Amino acid sequence: MRSRRAALRAWVSLAATLPLLTGALALGIPAAHAADDPVRDRLAGTKPAWATARADKGAASDSARVSARVYLRGRDAAGLAAYAKAVSDPASASYGKYLSASRARARFGATKAQVAAVKGWLTSAGLKVTGVTQHYVAVTGDVAAAEKAFGTELHNYTKGARTYRAPVTTASVPQALKDAVLTVTGLDDAPHLTSHQDRLPPPETVFRNSGPFSAYHGSNVAKTLPDAYGTKIPYAVKGYTGRQLRAAYGAGERTGKGVRIAITDAYASPTIAYDAATYAKRNGDAAWSAGQLHQVLPAKYTHTKECSAAGWYGEETLDVEAAHAVAPGARITYVGAASCTDEDLLDSLGKIVDHHLADIVSNSWGETEDAQTPDLAAAYDQVFQFGAVEGIGFYYSSGDDGDEVAASGTKQVDIPASSAWVTAVGGTSLAVGKGDTYLWETGWGTEKAELSADGKSWTGFPGAFTSGAGGGTSRTVAEPSYQRGVVPDAQAKAYDSAGNRVVPDIAAIADPNTGFLVGQTQTMPDGRTRAYDEYRIGGTSLAAPVIAGVQALAQEAHGGRPLGFANPAIYARYGSTAYHDVTDDPTGSGLAVARVDFVNGYDATGGLATSVRSLGKDSSLSAVKGYDDVTGVGTPAGGYVESYRRR
Repeated sequence: MRSRRAALRAWVSLAATLPLLTGALALGIPAAHAADDPVRDRLAGTKPAWATARADKGAASDSARVSARVYLRGRDAAGLAAYAKAVSDPASASYGKYLSASRARARFGATKAQVAAVKGWLTSAGLKVTGVTQHYVAVTGDVAAAEKAFGTELHNYTKGARTYRAPVTTASVPQALKDAVLTVTGLDDAPHLTSHQDRLPPPETVFRNSGPFSAYHGSNVAKTLPDAYGTKIPYAVKGYTGRQLRAAYGAGERTGKGVRIAITDAYASPTIAYDAATYAKRNGDAAWSAGQLHQVLPAKYTHTKECSAAGWYGEETLDVEAAHAVAPGARITYVGAASCTDEDLLDSLGKIVDHHLADIVSNSWGETEDAQTPDLAAAYDQVFQFGAVEGIGFYYSSGDDGDEVAASGTKQVDIPASSAWVTAVGGTSLAVGKGDTYLWETGWGTEKAELSADGKSWTGFPGAFTSGAGGGTSRTVAEPSYQRGVVPDAQAKAYDSAGNRVVPDIAAIADPNTGFLVGQTQTMPDGRTRAYDEYRIGGTSLAAPVIAGVQALAQEAHGGRPLGFANPAIYARYGSTAYHDVTDDPTGSGLAVARVDFVNGYDATGGLATSVRSLGKDSSLSAVKGYDDVTGVGTPAGGYVESYRRR
């Protein structure tokens, strides 16, 4: 499961306006409401779409508390976006000419004068500055002070079954600050909570797969179960390991040695070091060396109940073990967020960029685009652009609910995967055969039918849709240049003749029915003892760290030089032998596997449930020849990693 979350304005020097602005603030001249003072700059996207007149329940109490962040535009927002694009484009003379974190900050970051002016404006309105970073100024205060500062009234609105506060009109800032302020977040208090994308139960209670299993695809055929698609089908694999995934995606002798991968999630598993070491030893991965796994964690955690904190432990475990399985020589830094809120996850991404903690960042969290707010999109994109100019690439899982209709009622993509500045990773069902031979892949999409009571047929075969790789066309993000000429117009122009961003860009194994074996310390059935155990897992939450690992191998082949924001290079290889061109019907007949599961999730005392899982059935999305909205340009083939080799 995962987080769901666009254009930067041109920059003009603030120097000429600062003296007058500072003087005005020192005199205590109040900020007027936008309706009263036209000399203000509107911050697009700060009024949420759900704050409608029909949902308006009246003014919020003047004394109610507000916590907000004013994100800083920096010296040259347009220049930042332009340089991020040029440095990432293999056809550009600036390709690969990355800046250090300090040089990027000096060239594009906020100035001391901008920070001082923003702080002065906010405090003059009665807000208290609680924190200042390279990216934002954080403030708290009452509703009256926030209304004064941002030139809007705050009302209460119904949203679903709850009531939340939001601006009545788009927030604004004094005209003199338009080149210092990017956006403001926090004026609405609806929860902006992300969710992780893996397909696993909460780790507080043990989870086990029942079996029978296949050791590799097709090794154990379910001879006593009914046919599916006119033939006997194999049992699902117990869970692929690093050896099998490395063979499938063309790792060769590469290990990712010397490459730095970062992983962001919320919170942190207290047993990750033990679990990762135990898993590697039991499953043939290279042992972790001293300091190879490192954690960067906040001083304290918040929103633990709302975010189901312990549920994120399995996500971290999957991400760390999968990345190491594919790139056993890479250094991995886990950067845990204080909570699953956008603000805290943005802080984690900011740490990576500000200190250049890694060149490749795997992220397995998101939410649906209808939860998108342009203010947060702008804040995310700024961090991604700073990463691009430093040679840092961000990889996001595309989602686990296909076109999202079944989960949300609306056909849509996930965010931040739909940002034009990240690599969106879709998902497949993977068949690895005897001798670690790559057999085929389909787009990940599962339909499930249960075994009939008499055991002679599958009830309602092929059954109902359960899960599948996220993808489709964004309604909010314009079509990036790297997708033009590759993504079919029927997809890019589904909502706008000018074209929109289509997700995903690339794909890897995600189907939990052809998934990855993960090892984790869990609470045993007695509810008291804890022990290490292993189970099969999937989701695009698996695909993202797998692709991060493959990119580490490619960076090694590239002489260790960072690949940075990789989408232009990924699309430049479209149609070549670098990719498996994945379709939903690679064998010309229907594909399925059989599963036997514990009803209670951990042992046979509650009985067993037998089902057939059809593959390549992703909601309304389809994996077809060429680019598609399930697998993007395809999955890495034998030639992908070495295509980056510097000659």
